[in-house]
Amino acid sequence: MYSATDVTWVLVGAILVFFMQAGFALCEAGLTRAKNTGNILMKNMMDFCIGTPCYWLVGFGIMFAGAGPLIGGFDPLIRGSYDFGTLPTWVYAIFQTVFCATAATIVSGSMAERTNFKAYCLYSAAISLVVYPVSGHWIWGGGWLASLNFHDFAGSTCVHMVGGLIACLGAALLGPRIGKYDKDGKARAIPGHNMTACALGVFILWFCWFGFNGGSTVAMSTDADMELAGLVMFNTNLAAAVATCAAMLLTWFRYGKPDVSMTFNAALAGLVAITAGCDCVTPVGAFFIGLVAGILVVFSVEFFDNIAKIDDPVGAVSVHMVNGIWGTIAVGLFSNGGDGVGVGLFYGGGFRQLGIQALGVVTVSAYVLVIMFLIFKLIDKTVGLRVPAEVEIDGLDIHEHGLVSAYAGFAISDMANADMEVNENTDLGEDDIAKASEKQVDAAVKVVKSTIVDGVYDTGMHKVSIICRLSRFDALKNSLNKLGVTGITMTQVMGCGIQKGSSEKYRGVEMDANLLPKIKVEVVVSKIPVDAVIEAAKKALYTGHIGDGKIFVYNVTKVVKVRTGEEDYAALQDVE
Repeated sequence: MYSATDVTWVLVGAILVFFMQAGFALCEAGLTRAKNTGNILMKNMMDFCIGTPCYWLVGFGIMFAGAGPLIGGFDPLIRGSYDFGTLPTWVYAIFQTVFCATAATIVSGSMAERTNFKAYCLYSAAISLVVYPVSGHWIWGGGWLASLNFHDFAGSTCVHMVGGLIACLGAALLGPRIGKYDKDGKARAIPGHNMTACALGVFILWFCWFGFNGGSTVAMSTDADMELAGLVMFNTNLAAAVATCAAMLLTWFRYGKPDVSMTFNAALAGLVAITAGCDCVTPVGAFFIGLVAGILVVFSVEFFDNIAKIDDPVGAVSVHMVNGIWGTIAVGLFSNGGDGVGVGLFYGGGFRQLGIQALGVVTVSAYVLVIMFLIFKLIDKTVGLRVPAEVEIDGLDIHEHGLVSAYAGFAISDMANADMEVNENTDLGEDDIAKASEKQVDAAVKVVKSTIVDGVYDTGMHKVSIICRLSRFDALKNSLNKLGVTGITMTQVMGCGIQKGSSEKYRGVEMDANLLPKIKVEVVVSKIPVDAVIEAAKKALYTGHIGDGKIFVYNVTKVVKVRTGEEDYAALQDVE
């Protein structure tokens, strides 16, 4: 007899897990370049829409019947082989469908910005047809790993490790994006274009994970069910929060500043790691699982970037594969024997459960890697796995989808200069202008006066053009206003001088900061001495670092005030 409470609980969980597609789409789009945004969004839509009929037709039957390719549409075939308890077949089927889609969508991030869209559609279908269902049958469908008491409550292995393994293999076979590594093999940072989208995606994923893990109790009709669901959700949230804090502190220590994208990746890493054992560990266990996940994701991203040379734009391999493995192994360490799971090593259970968990990791990995290697190679030989170089450089949006830009009204270009070397910010050693020598001030705030070409009359009117940091604008404006300069034009620009930009880190990799955000402030003066404007600007802009700014002075031959028709000196006077 079906339970209305259980059915409602599982259906709500399925709805939340479906909404994870939106979270993945936003997170991946934000961590990649703008010229590929439409392609990322399309992939996250299509892996679900392709995977759904594939899983219904074949995958669901394989996963829960275990007798070869059965048509999932025939309920008697499934019902005769697997007991869904208090749930109707199709309630459990939709719950598993959205899990299958999650495994498939993980792959799109690591292979982003250079994958042929036709190839993506094909291997996404393959994941839903045979890869996820077979390993899923071993773990959740009554297969051989389940008979050994292998435990993966909500999918650290079945969903995340499987998706992460495919992501790692695919990214390795594809090769890195153009410009990711220099001629010496040193990694270059390619920052994502929208941290707001990334952050929103992560918050959505965190929210939906309560359905991902909580809904996996597949019951809510007894006191024991409710207590278990509460523990699962508490552990899920705790591990994610601890992982996030750990990564923030670690990147702050290693890079000098807390890394934004790595910190958000760590939240997902904590969620992935706790997913296998959230029902059988205490909050203390969840704390340490999250702590390790937050540290592990940082070092893993650095490893794949700098040592393995596998270009993963969004960190999917480190989040899902590495922490999927860690979360699965952690069950064998931290399980307290709850929910029928074997007791872990740290609770006196010895190595038995740990060994079973390790066996599951090794065998599932071997199956996934062999099958997907064959599938990737077949796709590469037929439709091609990677787009041509010119398509990658222009962006997949325009070539693959005819979309000039996913951001209408904006001219977006992603430029890279492979010859530009990163160099450190140069400290001149003194940030107090009153104590600084004239040489130090001149080095920090350059003044360039244009020479007057023969025959050009010096009218006494001069334009002073100041390039400086945005953070110094208020100080500069106030300083000029005190001089009596009231007409100021300010524009935001990008640029750098001989210092070639400051050397910051993005996900542990030095960025080629070729162009830095600056502002250009322009004033035209006649009665006010140019030297007074220069001195006021230098005092306002000086910090003692290269990049404080430059000041250019030009001769002005003609000025016309449009409203009154006044010219030259009269046009510059701010009087009615």
